[in-house]
Amino acid sequence: MSEERTLRVTLRRSVIGEKPKTRRTVRGLGLCRIDHTVEHADRPEIRGMIHRVRHLVEVEESHG
Repeated sequence: MSEERTLRVTLRRSVIGEKPKTRRTVRGLGLCRIDHTVEHADRPEIRGMIHRVRHLVEVEESHG
């Protein structure tokens, strides 16, 4: 079986003062508050969302 790569995304900075589109992207990733961590499959759509908010989040790559 192939192992699916996952991304652990943690919100490190506040969304206060950010543009509405940036805030919606953070919520779309499932992040609610500072230090909240979620896991997502490593897919191009998720990578694009992370790229948009890269100044607010920390990302760790993991296998399966």
